[in-house]
Amino acid sequence: MSYVLAFLGFALLIILHEGGHFAAAKAVGMRVERFSLFFGPMLFRRRIGETEYGIGVVPLGGYVKITGMSSAETFPTAEIAARAYVNQPVWKRIVVIAAGPAANLLVAFVLAWVFFIGSQTHAVTNAQGQTIPTSTVAAVETGTAAQGLLQVGDQIVSIDGVRGNPTRLHQQITTHTCAGGSHVNGCRATTPATIVVRRAGRLVTLHIRPRWSTVNHEMLIGFGFADKTAPNGVLYSAGQSAAGLWRVTKATVSDIVQIFKPRQRRQLHSIVGAYAITQQDIASGWTTGVEIMALISLSLAIINLFPFLPLDGGHIFWALAELIRGRKVPLRVMERASFVGIALIAILLVIGLSNDISSITGKGFGQ
Repeated sequence: MSYVLAFLGFALLIILHEGGHFAAAKAVGMRVERFSLFFGPMLFRRRIGETEYGIGVVPLGGYVKITGMSSAETFPTAEIAARAYVNQPVWKRIVVIAAGPAANLLVAFVLAWVFFIGSQTHAVTNAQGQTIPTSTVAAVETGTAAQGLLQVGDQIVSIDGVRGNPTRLHQQITTHTCAGGSHVNGCRATTPATIVVRRAGRLVTLHIRPRWSTVNHEMLIGFGFADKTAPNGVLYSAGQSAAGLWRVTKATVSDIVQIFKPRQRRQLHSIVGAYAITQQDIASGWTTGVEIMALISLSLAIINLFPFLPLDGGHIFWALAELIRGRKVPLRVMERASFVGIALIAILLVIGLSNDISSITGKGFGQ
């Protein structure tokens, strides 16, 4: 089932990206000839108005065919020529091209927002950005005095009759000493600490002898306090979504810019690896699956905005160049420049596939 969901997730990202171009082109009055999910011969096609909608046989992408985007096109009528992409004002062309990555950015934000809401809670921090501990037991260390006595979820009410915050409770534990004040690792305190906990709604009294830790240089019982948490509200999740996507954007751009460094190069994957990783994450839980789809949608937007043809960013770059020059850029100049973008895409594809093959024949994806 996770394989099907991963496939549907990728198909949805493609539809939404191309749908951004499609909707923007329709909105500014351009003529859209075809909207296709996938490439190759059409398994299904239907014409509605002037646009043909279809599904191809090769599930590796999709496209929107807007009249006038190809240099070799001719226009049978003046009305069609007037609505062609190439004859539109710069601002309309930029809006249409930018709408695809914008759709991916919006999808990434919404999916990340859903992920944070689905994560339910977050750690509360003080003004210095430090987490705030509570009196609830978060973990019990193996092989310590607390093992078998304290339980995760216990709320510590008092230690030796002392109540207070986790710092005060911890200090009370350290007042216990080994016989003769010995500091031998693991030595037991001469007297047990009397610990009252609230467990499943009732009070339970435990007697636990702290042990000396030469690593921490103090008496310990062997448990950790849980941090204070709060529900992930709508506004909090929205803020975390924006902040998280911005961090990922900076890291992604940095990795691509440093593509020839071995460490960054090993992190790249093609559509094969992205699909495999997505399938694994969906299988491990819906929130993880949503998170990875958000990151993939963001990556699609970032890569498409690089200023090289045939990427969307390349079309935007040359439209802006035309705006600055005050006249159209010669087609031969753009065609020559497009080799840079084609080379970039080829390099990313080869590296990604190489990493995928290494993962498949090695430890697998996500290792």
